[in-house]
Amino acid sequence: MNPIDSVRQILPPKHRELAKFLAVGGTSWIVDTGLFTLLSHTVLDGKVITSKLISVLVSTILSYILNREWSFNGRGGRERHHEAMLFFLFNGIALGLNLVPLWLSHYVFDINPAHYARLTVTVVDFISANIIGTLIAMAFRYWSYRRWVFPDELVPVSAEVDESR
Repeated sequence: MNPIDSVRQILPPKHRELAKFLAVGGTSWIVDTGLFTLLSHTVLDGKVITSKLISVLVSTILSYILNREWSFNGRGGRERHHEAMLFFLFNGIALGLNLVPLWLSHYVFDINPAHYARLTVTVVDFISANIIGTLIAMAFRYWSYRRWVFPDELVPVSAEVDESR
């Protein structure tokens, strides 16, 4: 039995969607973190906000495809372009939430190469951008995806009225 089937047998159906969301999020996090680290230590050395912006955008595109086709494939009802627009709108908000801890560490607390050793700055950048920022953004994303982007099947208002009678 493969690992996915094992998880399906153990996990109650109501939690499978969350497990898929977390698997997609983990994959996207690896892409985001790897690309952020690569960019911020090579071609964009010293430009951590730009590096994080690019890494989050790339991982967001991957996340949309995986969430649409796997995590929330049983939900929907919106036209694809409307759904994609909402997805990227809420991810734009989540991107801002993700950048706040990194911005605070660099510009409010002055933990940057001008004041601290490179290793210290790298560790603080990793924690603020890839752990704290990601956790804040992840909670917001899960809530907004379920609520607005991939809601339960949308039912026309007239059908709701008919069922209540």
